Amino acid sequence: MEYIGLTRNELAVRSGVKKRALDAYLETQQSMPPADKAVQMAAVLGVSVEYLVTGKEFKRGTDISQYIQFKDILDDLAVLPTRVLGPIKAVIKSFAESERKKRASD
Repeated sequence: MEYIGLTRNELAVRSGVKKRALDAYLETQQSMPPADKAVQMAAVLGVSVEYLVTGKEFKRGTDISQYIQFKDILDDLAVLPTRVLGPIKAVIKSFAESERKKRASD
């Protein structure tokens, strides 16, 4: 958390994990979060669930460096409710499809 400048409270809020539960996961390291909470925490921290649990990253050969520039946008999207995300996804998809068609015809 420290490397991205988040406090425990901020991580709890952004990931939807109760602060008390987060403290238990981090301090005792004897209890593990449920899978859905682990996924949410990993997403907020920008790491894989595997890294969150083991401290080691499995390399799949995927270069994510091209997506780093969008981290701030993804952070903003992560806090939005589902009812708001649907229309945003539709707009992005529409623009992306239009751009793909444009590039294909060039």
